[in-house]
Parts: sequence; C-alpha cells; structure tokens
Amino acid sequence: MNSVKFNLNGIIDLHVHSWPDIRKRAYTDFQLMEAGVKIGARAIVIKSHHGTTMNRASLVNEHNKILYNGNNNLTVFGGIVLNYAVGGINPIAVETALKLGAKIVWLPTISAENHMKKYGKTGGISCTINGEVIPELIEVLNLVKEYDVILATGHLSPEEIFIVVKKAKEMGINKILINHPEFWVVGLTEEQQIELVKTYDVYLERCFAQPLGNGIYKSNLEDNYNIIKKIGSKNIIVDTDGGQVENPNWEIAFEEYVTYLYNKGITIEELDIMTKVNGAKLLGI
Repeated sequence: MNSVKFNLNGIIDLHVHSWPDIRKRAYTDFQLMEAGVKIGARAIVIKSHHGTTMNRASLVNEHNKILYNGNNNLTVFGGIVLNYAVGGINPIAVETALKLGAKIVWLPTISAENHMKKYGKTGGISCTINGEVIPELIEVLNLVKEYDVILATGHLSPEEIFIVVKKAKEMGINKILINHPEFWVVGLTEEQQIELVKTYDVYLERCFAQPLGNGIYKSNLEDNYNIIKKIGSKNIIVDTDGGQVENPNWEIAFEEYVTYLYNKGITIEELDIMTKVNGAKLLGI
C-alpha cells in the first residue's frame, strides 16, 4: 500500500456490520470499537439486517468508558432496519428505537421486495404503491423528521427511491442517505445518482466493495472515484459497509479506500468532507 497523508483520526463510518449477527462477521462489537479507538475514529454506526443496534451501541460505549477511562473520542451509534425482523414498516418499532437513541432508520434491505426479486424470490416489503408512499411509511417519515435522524434508502429499487426521497423532501426531511447506489441490487445508474443529488440534495453512500453474491466481492474504488469527480465531495459519504470476512478488516478497508482516492488526486480537504464533515452533520455531532 502506498503511504497516505490523509489522517484517519476523526473518521466516521455510517455503515459497519459486526457480531452478534446471523452471518459470520470479522469483528465483534467490542473488537470493532477497539479498532476504532486504535485509529482515532470519531464515530462508527453498527448496522444489522436483523433488528436494531442502538442498544448494542450503548453497551459498547459503556465498555469503552470502562476500558479506556474516556481517553478517546469514539462514539458508536446504531439504528433500526425495517426488515421483517422488526415487522417491516413499523412505526411503533421505529419510535421505540428512536427513543433508545437510534441515529439511522434504514428502509428495508434483505426483506425489500426489490432485494428479493433480484435474488429470484417472491414477496418482500414495498414502500410504495401506485407511485405513492404507503401510509405506514408516512408515519415513519414523520418520526424521522421529529427526531432529526437519518433516513437511509436500504435496498429499494430506483423507482421506489425517487418516490420516497421526493416525499421525504416535501415533508422537510434533509438527512437522506442513498445506501450504496452502485450495489447491483439497488442498481441506480450514474445518471440517476446525479439526478438525485441535483434535484434533492441527498447524500450518496459510496462503499468500499460491491457484493456480487456467494461471498464474492468486486473492488468498487474506481467507480467511487469516478462519481466523486462528477458530483464532488459535498454530497458523498465515504463508508465501508465493512465487516464481511471476505473483505479486509474494517479499518484496513477504510485505509485502502482513502489511500486509493488520495493517490488518484482527491484532495485532503475533499477526503475530510467525505469521511468526517458529512457524517458528523448527518449524525448531529
């Protein structure tokens, strides 16, 4: 790896998977925290497709205080993913999660109708019907606005994303994160990503590696670089979507990511915006 001048101290990652989980993960919650402390991370958001993580994050933060006596600036956050594990588009589950400190409400991922269709299955959760947002989601969006947290689009289809984002913006929600738009399951074209940014001022979450299925991952760094050059840093969040045993450990993936971008000519200022400033703005820290 080439030497990178970018300082990892203070970085924020809004999308990391750790254990406990149904799927094997590279780090436990505590190991992820220790990796974050080691590199001087400012914040990490734990994500699980199978429920909520803000409760786990609270325990990790208490463990951090005990272990390091408050001698670091890392805070771990969590959220809720609206898959079948929490009852789908469930306003009661969302309100409970938000009261417990959730910072992100992810729309359906593995339970999304679009996700299941892409994997050759039927069923799944749809957030829209006849071109309109479903009533339950309106309730969820009201809660997102009230608690001023991040709305993340999960694994919805491009058509659903445009409908949901339009409604969210009409309702006054500005913390909107388009999850890994390059992921084949989501499948937003470059033109659609640019349109979302220009029309709705959303954030594109561009992740380290793109899952192709069956434990196979494709490097996504060149594609990330290309979209950054076209859109600019203001509306990009550099996340890893890390935690898979098939990919490098989380902090190594992050370092490889920013090193690649830096060596391609992305400036320190731009990297700071995408890895620190934007994430802090969305988390409210």
